[in-house]
Amino acid sequence: MRAAPLTVLLILFLNSVASAEERRNDLVDHPSPYLAMHGQDPVHWQDWNAEVLEAAQQENRLILISSGYFACHWCHVMQRESYRNAAIAALLNGRYIAVKIDRELQPALDAYLIEFVTRTHGQAGWPLNVILTPQGYPLVGFTYLPPENFLDFLARLDARWKTESAQLTGLAKAAAEVLAQPKVEAIEPPDDAARQLRAALRKEALELADPLAGGFGQQNKFPSTPQLMALLGILEAGDNPELKHFLETTLDVMASQGLRDHLAGGFFRYTVDPNWQTPHFEKMLYTQAQMIELYLTAAKHLNRPDYREIARDTLRFLIKEFASPDGGYIASFSAVDGAGVEGGYYLWTEQQLQNLLSEAELDLVNQIWGMQGPGYLEAGHLPILRDANRNLEGGKKTLMTSARDKLLAARAKRQLPADDKVIAAWNGLVLSALALAVESGIDSGSRADGERLKRVLLDKFADGDSLRRDLASAGEAGLEDFAYVARGLADWARVTGDRESRNRAAGLMHMAWQSFYTRQGWRLGGKSLLPAIPAEPAVGDGPMPSPAAVLLNLSSKQGEKLDSNVRAAVMIAYGLVAESPFWYASYISAFPP
Repeated sequence: MRAAPLTVLLILFLNSVASAEERRNDLVDHPSPYLAMHGQDPVHWQDWNAEVLEAAQQENRLILISSGYFACHWCHVMQRESYRNAAIAALLNGRYIAVKIDRELQPALDAYLIEFVTRTHGQAGWPLNVILTPQGYPLVGFTYLPPENFLDFLARLDARWKTESAQLTGLAKAAAEVLAQPKVEAIEPPDDAARQLRAALRKEALELADPLAGGFGQQNKFPSTPQLMALLGILEAGDNPELKHFLETTLDVMASQGLRDHLAGGFFRYTVDPNWQTPHFEKMLYTQAQMIELYLTAAKHLNRPDYREIARDTLRFLIKEFASPDGGYIASFSAVDGAGVEGGYYLWTEQQLQNLLSEAELDLVNQIWGMQGPGYLEAGHLPILRDANRNLEGGKKTLMTSARDKLLAARAKRQLPADDKVIAAWNGLVLSALALAVESGIDSGSRADGERLKRVLLDKFADGDSLRRDLASAGEAGLEDFAYVARGLADWARVTGDRESRNRAAGLMHMAWQSFYTRQGWRLGGKSLLPAIPAEPAVGDGPMPSPAAVLLNLSSKQGEKLDSNVRAAVMIAYGLVAESPFWYASYISAFPP
Protein backbone atom coordinates (compact mmCIF):
# COMPACT_ATOMS: atom_id res chain seq x y z
CA MET A 1 0.00 0.00 0.00
CA ARG A 2 3.03 2.32 0.31
CA ALA A 3 3.11 2.67 -3.45
CA ALA A 4 -0.25 4.49 -3.79
CA PRO A 5 0.76 7.94 -2.45
CA LEU A 6 4.15 7.59 -4.13
CA THR A 7 2.38 6.96 -7.43
CA VAL A 8 0.32 10.16 -7.12
CA LEU A 9 3.36 12.25 -6.24
CA LEU A 10 5.34 10.80 -9.10
CA ILE A 11 2.66 11.51 -11.67
CA LEU A 12 2.24 15.10 -10.43
CA PHE A 13 5.99 15.59 -10.45
CA LEU A 14 6.65 14.03 -13.81
CA ASN A 15 3.85 15.93 -15.50
CA SER A 16 5.70 19.08 -14.57
CA VAL A 17 8.99 17.92 -16.06
CA ALA A 18 9.74 19.07 -19.57
CA SER A 19 11.52 16.28 -21.39
CA ALA A 20 14.63 17.28 -23.31
CA GLU A 21 13.11 15.46 -26.27
CA GLU A 22 9.56 14.29 -26.86
CA ARG A 23 9.67 10.57 -27.40
CA ARG A 24 7.10 8.10 -28.56
CA ASN A 25 6.88 4.35 -28.59
CA ASP A 26 9.05 3.34 -31.56
CA LEU A 27 8.01 -0.32 -31.51
CA VAL A 28 4.66 0.08 -33.27
CA ASP A 29 4.57 -2.34 -36.25
CA HIS A 30 8.09 -3.58 -35.51
CA PRO A 31 9.01 -6.66 -37.61
CA SER A 32 9.77 -8.57 -34.39
CA PRO A 33 6.48 -9.94 -32.98
CA TYR A 34 7.88 -9.59 -29.46
CA LEU A 35 8.75 -5.93 -29.92
CA ALA A 36 5.55 -5.23 -31.84
CA MET A 37 3.44 -6.51 -28.93
CA HIS A 38 5.07 -3.78 -26.82
CA GLY A 39 4.18 -1.17 -29.44
CA GLN A 40 0.93 -0.36 -27.64
CA ASP A 41 2.51 0.03 -24.18
CA PRO A 42 2.32 3.53 -22.66
CA VAL A 43 6.09 3.28 -22.14
CA HIS A 44 7.98 5.20 -24.83
CA TRP A 45 10.07 2.22 -25.85
CA GLN A 46 13.09 2.88 -28.05
CA ASP A 47 14.79 0.41 -30.37
CA TRP A 48 18.44 -0.18 -29.41
CA ASN A 49 20.80 2.03 -31.43
CA ALA A 50 23.59 4.59 -31.12
CA GLU A 51 21.07 7.43 -30.86
CA VAL A 52 19.87 6.06 -27.51
CA LEU A 53 23.33 6.41 -25.98
CA GLU A 54 23.81 9.84 -27.51
CA ALA A 55 20.49 11.07 -26.10
CA ALA A 56 21.20 9.54 -22.68
CA GLN A 57 24.52 11.38 -22.46
CA GLN A 58 23.06 14.67 -23.62
CA GLU A 59 20.23 14.44 -21.07
CA ASN A 60 22.21 12.60 -18.35
CA ARG A 61 19.50 9.93 -18.15
CA LEU A 62 19.79 6.36 -17.05
CA ILE A 63 18.88 3.75 -19.65
CA LEU A 64 16.62 0.79 -18.91
CA ILE A 65 17.21 -2.12 -21.27
CA SER A 66 14.48 -4.73 -20.97
CA SER A 67 15.16 -8.00 -22.77
CA GLY A 68 12.75 -10.85 -23.41
CA TYR A 69 11.20 -12.98 -26.12
CA PHE A 70 7.77 -13.72 -27.54
CA ALA A 71 7.26 -17.21 -26.11
CA CYS A 72 8.24 -16.20 -22.54
CA HIS A 73 5.35 -16.42 -20.03
CA TRP A 74 6.83 -14.06 -17.42
CA CYS A 75 7.65 -11.52 -20.11
CA HIS A 76 3.92 -11.33 -20.82
CA VAL A 77 3.18 -11.05 -17.10
CA MET A 78 5.57 -8.14 -16.57
CA GLN A 79 4.22 -6.38 -19.63
CA ARG A 80 0.65 -6.68 -18.33
CA GLU A 81 1.49 -5.69 -14.75
CA SER A 82 4.23 -3.11 -15.18
CA TYR A 83 4.80 -1.90 -18.72
CA ARG A 84 1.10 -1.13 -19.18
CA ASN A 85 0.94 0.52 -15.76
CA ALA A 86 0.38 4.28 -16.13
CA ALA A 87 2.48 5.27 -13.11
CA ILE A 88 5.45 3.12 -14.12
CA ALA A 89 5.21 4.36 -17.70
CA ALA A 90 5.13 7.99 -16.50
CA LEU A 91 8.24 7.48 -14.40
CA LEU A 92 10.14 5.71 -17.17
CA ASN A 93 9.13 8.25 -19.78
CA GLY A 94 9.96 11.20 -17.56
CA ARG A 95 13.24 10.12 -15.98
CA TYR A 96 14.73 7.23 -18.00
CA ILE A 97 15.25 6.20 -21.59
CA ALA A 98 13.48 2.87 -21.96
CA VAL A 99 14.81 0.36 -24.48
CA LYS A 100 13.17 -2.96 -25.32
CA ILE A 101 15.15 -5.68 -27.11
CA ASP A 102 14.18 -9.06 -28.51
CA ARG A 103 16.84 -11.36 -27.10
CA GLU A 104 16.50 -13.58 -30.17
CA LEU A 105 17.53 -10.68 -32.40
CA GLN A 106 20.21 -9.31 -30.06
CA PRO A 107 21.76 -12.50 -28.61
CA ALA A 108 25.20 -10.96 -28.05
CA LEU A 109 23.88 -7.96 -26.12
CA ASP A 110 21.50 -10.18 -24.17
CA ALA A 111 24.32 -12.59 -23.28
CA TYR A 112 26.41 -9.71 -21.91
CA LEU A 113 23.54 -8.45 -19.79
CA ILE A 114 22.70 -11.97 -18.59
CA GLU A 115 26.33 -12.45 -17.56
CA PHE A 116 26.27 -9.15 -15.65
CA VAL A 117 23.10 -10.04 -13.74
CA THR A 118 24.31 -13.59 -13.08
CA ARG A 119 27.61 -12.36 -11.65
CA THR A 120 25.98 -9.65 -9.53
CA HIS A 121 22.90 -11.58 -8.36
CA GLY A 122 23.85 -15.24 -8.71
CA GLN A 123 21.20 -16.01 -11.31
CA ALA A 124 19.40 -14.43 -14.25
CA GLY A 125 16.58 -15.07 -16.70
CA TRP A 126 13.80 -13.37 -18.60
CA PRO A 127 12.30 -10.84 -18.52
CA LEU A 128 15.74 -9.32 -17.98
CA ASN A 129 15.96 -5.67 -16.92
CA VAL A 130 19.28 -3.83 -16.65
CA ILE A 131 19.87 -0.16 -15.84
CA LEU A 132 22.82 1.38 -17.69
CA THR A 133 24.61 4.66 -17.08
CA PRO A 134 24.41 7.17 -19.95
CA GLN A 135 27.85 5.94 -21.06
CA GLY A 136 26.55 2.36 -21.34
CA TYR A 137 27.99 0.76 -18.19
CA PRO A 138 25.61 -1.70 -16.42
CA LEU A 139 24.65 -0.34 -13.01
CA VAL A 140 22.11 -2.82 -11.66
CA GLY A 141 19.95 -5.62 -13.07
CA PHE A 142 17.05 -7.85 -12.10
CA THR A 143 14.43 -10.15 -13.60
CA TYR A 144 10.71 -10.09 -12.84
CA LEU A 145 9.55 -7.69 -10.14
CA PRO A 146 5.96 -7.10 -8.96
CA PRO A 147 4.75 -3.67 -10.13
CA GLU A 148 4.81 -2.03 -6.70
CA ASN A 149 8.40 -3.18 -6.15
CA PHE A 150 9.41 -2.12 -9.65
CA LEU A 151 7.92 1.37 -9.23
CA ASP A 152 9.56 1.83 -5.84
CA PHE A 153 12.93 0.70 -7.22
CA LEU A 154 12.78 3.06 -10.19
CA ALA A 155 11.83 6.01 -7.98
CA ARG A 156 14.59 5.35 -5.44
CA LEU A 157 17.24 4.88 -8.11
CA ASP A 158 16.17 8.08 -9.84
CA ALA A 159 16.43 9.98 -6.54
CA ARG A 160 19.95 8.68 -6.04
CA TRP A 161 20.92 9.48 -9.62
CA LYS A 162 19.98 13.13 -9.15
CA THR A 163 22.49 13.56 -6.34
CA GLU A 164 25.05 10.78 -6.87
CA SER A 165 25.35 10.38 -10.65
CA ALA A 166 29.12 10.86 -10.68
CA GLN A 167 29.70 8.29 -7.93
CA LEU A 168 27.31 5.75 -9.48
CA THR A 169 28.90 6.20 -12.89
CA GLY A 170 32.35 5.61 -11.39
CA LEU A 171 31.20 2.45 -9.62
CA ALA A 172 29.53 1.06 -12.76
CA LYS A 173 32.56 1.83 -14.91
CA ALA A 174 34.96 0.24 -12.41
CA ALA A 175 32.81 -2.88 -12.13
CA ALA A 176 32.54 -3.22 -15.91
CA GLU A 177 36.29 -2.89 -16.29
CA VAL A 178 36.89 -5.59 -13.69
CA LEU A 179 34.46 -7.92 -15.48
CA ALA A 180 36.16 -7.12 -18.79
CA GLN A 181 39.72 -7.84 -17.68
CA PRO A 182 41.37 -10.43 -19.93
CA LYS A 183 40.89 -14.01 -18.80
CA VAL A 184 43.18 -15.47 -21.41
CA GLU A 185 45.73 -18.04 -20.34
CA ALA A 186 46.98 -20.12 -23.22
CA ILE A 187 47.72 -23.69 -22.12
CA GLU A 188 49.16 -26.40 -24.32
CA PRO A 189 46.71 -29.33 -24.09
CA PRO A 190 48.26 -32.72 -23.37
CA ASP A 191 48.52 -35.26 -26.16
CA ASP A 192 45.55 -37.19 -24.77
CA ALA A 193 43.45 -34.13 -23.92
CA ALA A 194 40.22 -35.50 -25.40
CA ARG A 195 40.51 -38.73 -23.39
CA GLN A 196 41.10 -36.83 -20.16
CA LEU A 197 38.29 -34.39 -20.85
CA ARG A 198 35.85 -37.19 -21.70
CA ALA A 199 36.64 -38.88 -18.41
CA ALA A 200 36.19 -35.58 -16.54
CA LEU A 201 32.90 -34.86 -18.31
CA ARG A 202 31.56 -38.34 -17.52
CA LYS A 203 32.49 -37.91 -13.85
CA GLU A 204 31.02 -34.39 -13.54
CA ALA A 205 27.85 -35.29 -15.44
CA LEU A 206 27.13 -38.32 -13.27
CA GLU A 207 27.68 -36.21 -10.16
CA LEU A 208 25.07 -33.72 -11.41
CA ALA A 209 22.74 -36.43 -12.72
CA ASP A 210 19.39 -37.34 -11.23
CA PRO A 211 19.67 -41.15 -11.40
CA LEU A 212 15.98 -41.77 -10.69
CA ALA A 213 14.16 -39.13 -12.74
CA GLY A 214 16.86 -38.50 -15.35
CA GLY A 215 18.31 -35.17 -16.39
CA PHE A 216 20.54 -32.92 -14.32
CA GLY A 217 19.86 -31.20 -11.03
CA GLN A 218 16.86 -31.23 -8.71
CA GLN A 219 14.89 -28.20 -9.85
CA ASN A 220 13.89 -27.18 -13.37
CA LYS A 221 14.73 -29.85 -15.95
CA PHE A 222 16.10 -28.90 -19.34
CA PRO A 223 16.91 -31.26 -22.23
CA SER A 224 20.63 -30.30 -21.90
CA THR A 225 21.12 -31.48 -25.46
CA PRO A 226 24.78 -30.44 -25.89
CA GLN A 227 25.77 -32.43 -22.79
CA LEU A 228 23.70 -35.48 -23.72
CA MET A 229 25.16 -35.51 -27.24
CA ALA A 230 28.68 -35.39 -25.81
CA LEU A 231 27.86 -38.21 -23.37
CA LEU A 232 26.51 -40.34 -26.20
CA GLY A 233 29.86 -39.83 -27.92
CA ILE A 234 31.64 -41.01 -24.77
CA LEU A 235 29.40 -44.07 -24.63
CA GLU A 236 30.25 -44.89 -28.24
CA ALA A 237 33.96 -44.84 -27.35
CA GLY A 238 33.67 -47.46 -24.58
CA ASP A 239 31.29 -49.48 -22.45
CA ASN A 240 29.96 -47.74 -19.35
CA PRO A 241 26.84 -49.35 -17.83
CA GLU A 242 26.17 -46.51 -15.36
CA LEU A 243 26.30 -43.87 -18.09
CA LYS A 244 24.20 -46.02 -20.43
CA HIS A 245 21.50 -46.45 -17.76
CA PHE A 246 21.42 -42.73 -17.05
CA LEU A 247 21.15 -41.80 -20.72
CA GLU A 248 18.31 -44.25 -21.34
CA THR A 249 16.49 -43.10 -18.22
CA THR A 250 16.75 -39.48 -19.32
CA LEU A 251 15.75 -40.09 -22.93
CA ASP A 252 12.82 -42.29 -21.90
CA VAL A 253 11.39 -39.83 -19.39
CA MET A 254 11.82 -36.80 -21.69
CA ALA A 255 9.82 -38.62 -24.36
CA SER A 256 7.11 -40.02 -22.09
CA GLN A 257 6.38 -37.27 -19.57
CA GLY A 258 5.52 -33.57 -19.61
CA LEU A 259 8.40 -32.31 -21.74
CA ARG A 260 6.74 -33.75 -24.85
CA ASP A 261 3.44 -32.89 -26.50
CA HIS A 262 1.77 -36.30 -26.79
CA LEU A 263 -1.02 -35.08 -29.05
CA ALA A 264 0.67 -33.20 -31.88
CA GLY A 265 4.33 -34.01 -31.25
CA GLY A 266 7.33 -31.84 -30.47
CA PHE A 267 8.99 -30.88 -27.20
CA PHE A 268 8.55 -27.96 -24.82
CA ARG A 269 11.59 -25.93 -23.77
CA TYR A 270 11.86 -27.31 -20.22
CA THR A 271 9.84 -28.42 -17.21
CA VAL A 272 9.46 -26.37 -14.05
CA ASP A 273 9.73 -29.42 -11.75
CA PRO A 274 12.43 -32.07 -11.31
CA ASN A 275 10.16 -34.97 -12.34
CA TRP A 276 9.40 -33.67 -15.85
CA GLN A 277 5.66 -33.27 -15.19
CA THR A 278 4.89 -29.59 -15.77
CA PRO A 279 6.37 -27.93 -18.85
CA HIS A 280 7.14 -24.30 -19.37
CA PHE A 281 4.87 -24.38 -22.36
CA GLU A 282 6.83 -22.51 -25.03
CA LYS A 283 7.99 -24.54 -28.02
CA MET A 284 11.23 -23.39 -29.63
CA LEU A 285 12.47 -24.28 -33.11
CA TYR A 286 15.97 -24.98 -31.80
CA THR A 287 14.57 -27.48 -29.28
CA GLN A 288 12.87 -29.53 -32.00
CA ALA A 289 15.93 -29.54 -34.27
CA GLN A 290 18.27 -30.69 -31.53
CA MET A 291 15.90 -33.34 -30.20
CA ILE A 292 15.72 -34.90 -33.65
CA GLU A 293 19.50 -35.20 -33.69
CA LEU A 294 19.64 -36.39 -30.09
CA TYR A 295 17.14 -39.23 -30.52
CA LEU A 296 18.58 -40.34 -33.86
CA THR A 297 22.08 -40.44 -32.37
CA ALA A 298 20.79 -42.28 -29.29
CA ALA A 299 18.93 -44.80 -31.46
CA LYS A 300 22.25 -45.71 -33.03
CA HIS A 301 24.49 -45.72 -29.97
CA LEU A 302 21.98 -47.35 -27.62
CA ASN A 303 20.43 -49.73 -30.17
CA ARG A 304 16.96 -48.35 -29.49
CA PRO A 305 14.78 -48.36 -32.65
CA ASP A 306 11.95 -46.69 -30.70
CA TYR A 307 14.07 -43.55 -30.45
CA ARG A 308 13.97 -43.35 -34.26
CA GLU A 309 10.18 -43.14 -34.03
CA ILE A 310 10.42 -40.27 -31.55
CA ALA A 311 12.81 -38.46 -33.89
CA ARG A 312 10.48 -39.08 -36.86
CA ASP A 313 7.48 -37.82 -34.90
CA THR A 314 9.37 -34.66 -33.91
CA LEU A 315 10.59 -34.07 -37.46
CA ARG A 316 7.09 -34.33 -38.90
CA PHE A 317 5.80 -31.93 -36.24
CA LEU A 318 8.56 -29.42 -37.03
CA ILE A 319 8.01 -29.56 -40.79
CA LYS A 320 4.25 -29.17 -40.46
CA GLU A 321 3.87 -26.64 -37.66
CA PHE A 322 6.98 -24.44 -37.90
CA ALA A 323 7.04 -23.90 -41.68
CA SER A 324 7.06 -20.23 -42.71
CA PRO A 325 5.34 -19.06 -45.89
CA ASP A 326 8.46 -16.96 -46.52
CA GLY A 327 10.63 -20.07 -46.48
CA GLY A 328 12.49 -21.72 -43.62
CA TYR A 329 10.99 -22.25 -40.18
CA ILE A 330 9.63 -19.83 -37.60
CA ALA A 331 11.13 -19.23 -34.18
CA SER A 332 8.59 -20.38 -31.58
CA PHE A 333 5.09 -20.84 -30.22
CA SER A 334 4.08 -18.95 -27.10
CA ALA A 335 3.66 -20.42 -23.64
CA VAL A 336 0.51 -18.31 -23.32
CA ASP A 337 -2.53 -19.11 -25.44
CA GLY A 338 -4.78 -16.64 -27.23
CA ALA A 339 -6.85 -16.16 -24.08
CA GLY A 340 -3.77 -15.30 -22.01
CA VAL A 341 -3.68 -18.63 -20.15
CA GLU A 342 -0.29 -20.24 -19.62
CA GLY A 343 -0.43 -23.67 -21.26
CA GLY A 344 -4.13 -23.26 -22.00
CA TYR A 345 -3.71 -24.45 -25.59
CA TYR A 346 -2.52 -27.88 -24.39
CA LEU A 347 -4.73 -28.54 -21.33
CA TRP A 348 -8.08 -30.30 -20.93
CA THR A 349 -10.75 -30.21 -18.24
CA GLU A 350 -12.80 -33.28 -17.40
CA GLN A 351 -15.88 -31.63 -18.84
CA GLN A 352 -14.16 -30.89 -22.14
CA LEU A 353 -13.03 -34.51 -22.41
CA GLN A 354 -16.50 -35.80 -21.65
CA ASN A 355 -18.02 -33.52 -24.28
CA LEU A 356 -15.57 -34.61 -26.98
CA LEU A 357 -14.99 -38.32 -26.43
CA SER A 358 -17.14 -41.44 -26.35
CA GLU A 359 -17.29 -43.36 -23.10
CA ALA A 360 -14.88 -45.99 -24.43
CA GLU A 361 -12.46 -43.35 -25.75
CA LEU A 362 -12.58 -41.45 -22.48
CA ASP A 363 -11.88 -44.61 -20.48
CA LEU A 364 -8.85 -45.45 -22.64
CA VAL A 365 -7.52 -41.87 -22.55
CA ASN A 366 -7.74 -41.91 -18.78
CA GLN A 367 -5.85 -45.20 -18.65
CA ILE A 368 -3.07 -44.05 -20.99
CA TRP A 369 -2.79 -40.37 -20.06
CA GLY A 370 -4.24 -40.21 -16.53
CA MET A 371 -6.67 -37.38 -17.29
CA GLN A 372 -9.41 -38.11 -14.77
CA GLY A 373 -10.13 -36.14 -11.60
CA PRO A 374 -9.19 -32.51 -10.91
CA GLY A 375 -6.28 -31.40 -13.06
CA TYR A 376 -3.03 -30.74 -11.25
CA LEU A 377 -2.73 -27.60 -13.38
CA GLU A 378 -5.27 -24.83 -12.97
CA ALA A 379 -6.43 -24.97 -16.61
CA GLY A 380 -6.75 -28.76 -16.73
CA HIS A 381 -4.91 -31.96 -17.56
CA LEU A 382 -1.82 -32.33 -19.72
CA PRO A 383 -1.57 -35.69 -21.54
CA ILE A 384 1.34 -37.62 -20.02
CA LEU A 385 2.05 -41.30 -20.58
CA ARG A 386 1.30 -43.25 -17.41
CA ASP A 387 2.63 -46.48 -18.90
CA ALA A 388 5.38 -45.72 -21.38
CA ASN A 389 5.75 -49.40 -22.28
CA ARG A 390 2.10 -49.93 -23.21
CA ASN A 391 1.71 -51.07 -26.85
CA LEU A 392 -1.81 -50.57 -28.16
CA GLU A 393 -3.02 -53.08 -30.71
CA GLY A 394 -6.21 -53.89 -32.57
CA GLY A 395 -9.34 -52.21 -31.31
CA LYS A 396 -7.56 -50.20 -28.61
CA LYS A 397 -5.18 -48.73 -31.16
CA THR A 398 -8.12 -47.71 -33.36
CA LEU A 399 -9.93 -46.25 -30.36
CA MET A 400 -6.89 -44.23 -29.30
CA THR A 401 -6.43 -42.91 -32.85
CA SER A 402 -10.07 -41.78 -32.87
CA ALA A 403 -9.71 -40.04 -29.51
CA ARG A 404 -6.49 -38.33 -30.57
CA ASP A 405 -8.07 -37.08 -33.80
CA LYS A 406 -11.02 -35.59 -31.89
CA LEU A 407 -8.75 -33.82 -29.42
CA LEU A 408 -6.51 -32.47 -32.16
CA ALA A 409 -9.52 -31.18 -34.08
CA ALA A 410 -10.78 -29.41 -30.97
CA ARG A 411 -7.33 -28.03 -30.16
CA ALA A 412 -6.96 -26.64 -33.67
CA LYS A 413 -9.83 -24.25 -32.90
CA ARG A 414 -7.86 -22.72 -30.05
CA GLN A 415 -5.44 -19.87 -30.60
CA LEU A 416 -1.70 -20.27 -30.04
CA PRO A 417 0.34 -17.13 -30.80
CA ALA A 418 3.47 -17.74 -32.86
CA ASP A 419 6.69 -15.78 -33.25
CA ASP A 420 7.10 -15.86 -37.02
CA LYS A 421 10.70 -14.59 -37.14
CA VAL A 422 12.86 -16.81 -39.33
CA ILE A 423 16.30 -16.91 -37.70
CA ALA A 424 19.40 -18.00 -39.62
CA ALA A 425 21.13 -19.83 -36.76
CA TRP A 426 18.12 -21.92 -35.79
CA ASN A 427 17.39 -22.84 -39.40
CA GLY A 428 20.99 -23.96 -39.66
CA LEU A 429 20.27 -26.38 -36.81
CA VAL A 430 17.22 -27.64 -38.69
CA LEU A 431 19.34 -28.32 -41.80
CA SER A 432 21.73 -30.40 -39.66
CA ALA A 433 18.75 -32.35 -38.33
CA LEU A 434 17.43 -32.91 -41.85
CA ALA A 435 20.87 -34.12 -42.99
CA LEU A 436 20.88 -36.71 -40.22
CA ALA A 437 17.29 -37.65 -41.08
CA VAL A 438 18.33 -38.30 -44.68
CA GLU A 439 21.32 -40.31 -43.51
CA SER A 440 19.15 -42.33 -41.12
CA GLY A 441 16.33 -42.86 -43.61
CA ILE A 442 13.56 -41.98 -41.13
CA ASP A 443 11.41 -39.94 -43.52
CA SER A 444 11.15 -40.07 -47.27
CA GLY A 445 10.51 -36.35 -47.54
CA SER A 446 13.63 -35.22 -45.68
CA ARG A 447 15.77 -34.78 -48.78
CA ALA A 448 13.25 -32.49 -50.45
CA ASP A 449 12.75 -30.54 -47.20
CA GLY A 450 16.50 -30.19 -46.82
CA GLU A 451 16.97 -28.99 -50.39
CA ARG A 452 14.31 -26.32 -49.88
CA LEU A 453 15.87 -25.15 -46.64
CA LYS A 454 19.35 -25.13 -48.19
CA ARG A 455 18.08 -22.83 -50.93
CA VAL A 456 16.45 -20.50 -48.39
CA LEU A 457 19.69 -20.26 -46.42
CA LEU A 458 21.81 -19.65 -49.53
CA ASP A 459 19.41 -17.38 -51.43
CA LYS A 460 17.65 -15.41 -48.68
CA PHE A 461 20.09 -15.35 -45.77
CA ALA A 462 23.55 -15.51 -47.32
CA ASP A 463 25.05 -12.85 -49.56
CA GLY A 464 28.42 -14.17 -50.59
CA ASP A 465 30.16 -14.86 -47.31
CA SER A 466 27.99 -12.45 -45.30
CA LEU A 467 24.80 -13.41 -43.52
CA ARG A 468 21.54 -11.99 -42.19
CA ARG A 469 20.24 -12.81 -38.71
CA ASP A 470 16.60 -13.00 -39.80
CA LEU A 471 14.51 -12.59 -42.94
CA ALA A 472 13.09 -9.25 -41.79
CA SER A 473 16.62 -7.85 -41.28
CA ALA A 474 15.64 -6.77 -37.76
CA GLY A 475 18.78 -8.21 -36.18
CA GLU A 476 22.49 -8.44 -36.97
CA ALA A 477 24.03 -11.83 -37.69
CA GLY A 478 26.40 -13.02 -34.99
CA LEU A 479 28.75 -15.88 -34.27
CA GLU A 480 25.96 -18.43 -33.75
CA ASP A 481 24.41 -17.61 -37.14
CA PHE A 482 27.66 -18.17 -38.99
CA ALA A 483 28.53 -21.28 -36.97
CA TYR A 484 25.17 -23.07 -37.16
CA VAL A 485 24.48 -22.22 -40.80
CA ALA A 486 28.00 -23.32 -41.77
CA ARG A 487 27.51 -26.55 -39.84
CA GLY A 488 24.12 -27.16 -41.44
CA LEU A 489 25.54 -26.67 -44.92
CA ALA A 490 28.59 -28.82 -44.13
CA ASP A 491 26.35 -31.60 -42.78
CA TRP A 492 24.15 -31.38 -45.86
CA ALA A 493 27.20 -31.57 -48.12
CA ARG A 494 28.55 -34.57 -46.23
CA VAL A 495 25.31 -36.52 -46.61
CA THR A 496 24.31 -35.47 -50.13
CA GLY A 497 27.67 -34.64 -51.74
CA ASP A 498 26.40 -31.16 -52.61
CA ARG A 499 29.44 -29.13 -53.67
CA GLU A 500 27.72 -25.73 -53.44
CA SER A 501 26.84 -26.35 -49.78
CA ARG A 502 30.40 -27.43 -49.02
CA ASN A 503 31.91 -24.33 -50.64
CA ARG A 504 29.49 -21.90 -49.02
CA ALA A 505 30.05 -23.52 -45.61
CA ALA A 506 33.79 -22.94 -46.00
CA GLY A 507 33.23 -19.30 -46.92
CA LEU A 508 30.99 -18.66 -43.90
CA MET A 509 33.52 -20.33 -41.60
CA HIS A 510 36.30 -18.13 -42.93
CA MET A 511 34.18 -14.99 -42.44
CA ALA A 512 33.27 -16.10 -38.91
CA TRP A 513 36.91 -16.38 -37.91
CA GLN A 514 37.63 -12.95 -39.37
CA SER A 515 34.62 -11.28 -37.76
CA PHE A 516 34.35 -12.85 -34.31
CA TYR A 517 37.72 -14.26 -33.24
CA THR A 518 40.57 -12.34 -31.67
CA ARG A 519 43.66 -13.56 -29.85
CA GLN A 520 41.82 -12.78 -26.61
CA GLY A 521 38.89 -14.98 -27.57
CA TRP A 522 35.46 -14.77 -29.15
CA ARG A 523 32.99 -11.96 -29.64
CA LEU A 524 29.40 -13.15 -29.96
CA GLY A 525 28.31 -10.28 -32.18
CA GLY A 526 29.62 -7.52 -34.37
CA LYS A 527 30.67 -4.12 -33.15
CA SER A 528 29.09 -3.39 -29.78
CA LEU A 529 27.63 -0.05 -28.79
CA LEU A 530 28.59 -0.70 -25.17
CA PRO A 531 32.08 -0.21 -23.74
CA ALA A 532 34.10 -2.89 -21.99
CA ILE A 533 32.41 -6.01 -23.39
CA PRO A 534 35.16 -8.63 -23.13
CA ALA A 535 36.10 -11.33 -25.58
CA GLU A 536 35.45 -14.82 -24.23
CA PRO A 537 38.32 -17.34 -24.33
CA ALA A 538 35.67 -20.07 -24.49
CA VAL A 539 31.93 -19.78 -25.10
CA GLY A 540 29.98 -22.18 -22.94
CA ASP A 541 27.16 -24.47 -23.99
CA GLY A 542 23.64 -23.23 -23.36
CA PRO A 543 20.35 -24.56 -24.68
CA MET A 544 22.29 -24.86 -27.95
CA PRO A 545 25.89 -26.00 -28.42
CA SER A 546 28.62 -23.41 -28.08
CA PRO A 547 28.89 -21.70 -31.48
CA ALA A 548 32.62 -21.27 -30.92
CA ALA A 549 32.98 -25.02 -30.33
CA VAL A 550 30.88 -25.75 -33.43
CA LEU A 551 33.19 -23.55 -35.49
CA LEU A 552 36.28 -25.12 -33.95
CA ASN A 553 35.06 -28.62 -34.74
CA LEU A 554 34.19 -27.68 -38.31
CA SER A 555 37.47 -25.89 -38.88
CA SER A 556 39.60 -28.71 -37.55
CA LYS A 557 38.34 -30.79 -40.51
CA GLN A 558 38.99 -28.15 -43.19
CA GLY A 559 42.69 -28.36 -44.00
CA GLU A 560 45.52 -26.04 -43.07
CA LYS A 561 44.19 -22.56 -43.87
CA LEU A 562 42.85 -21.87 -40.38
CA ASP A 563 45.18 -24.12 -38.42
CA SER A 564 46.94 -21.28 -36.56
CA ASN A 565 43.66 -19.80 -35.38
CA VAL A 566 42.25 -23.19 -34.44
CA ARG A 567 45.36 -24.02 -32.43
CA ALA A 568 45.32 -20.66 -30.61
CA ALA A 569 41.59 -20.95 -29.85
CA VAL A 570 42.03 -24.46 -28.47
CA MET A 571 44.90 -23.35 -26.24
CA ILE A 572 43.07 -20.40 -24.67
CA ALA A 573 39.93 -22.51 -24.16
CA TYR A 574 41.63 -25.52 -22.61
CA GLY A 575 41.86 -24.23 -19.03
CA LEU A 576 38.14 -23.39 -18.83
CA VAL A 577 37.10 -26.64 -20.50
CA ALA A 578 39.29 -28.72 -18.19
CA GLU A 579 37.92 -26.88 -15.14
CA SER A 580 34.22 -27.23 -16.07
CA PRO A 581 33.82 -29.83 -18.82
CA PHE A 582 30.06 -30.15 -18.26
CA TRP A 583 29.48 -26.52 -19.31
CA TYR A 584 31.86 -26.79 -22.26
CA ALA A 585 30.94 -30.29 -23.41
CA SER A 586 30.77 -29.35 -27.10
CA TYR A 587 34.46 -28.39 -27.04
CA ILE A 588 35.79 -31.79 -26.13
CA SER A 589 35.81 -33.29 -29.62
CA ALA A 590 38.01 -30.40 -30.82
CA PHE A 591 40.93 -31.56 -28.64
CA PRO A 592 43.57 -34.13 -29.57
CA PRO A 593 42.34 -37.69 -29.02
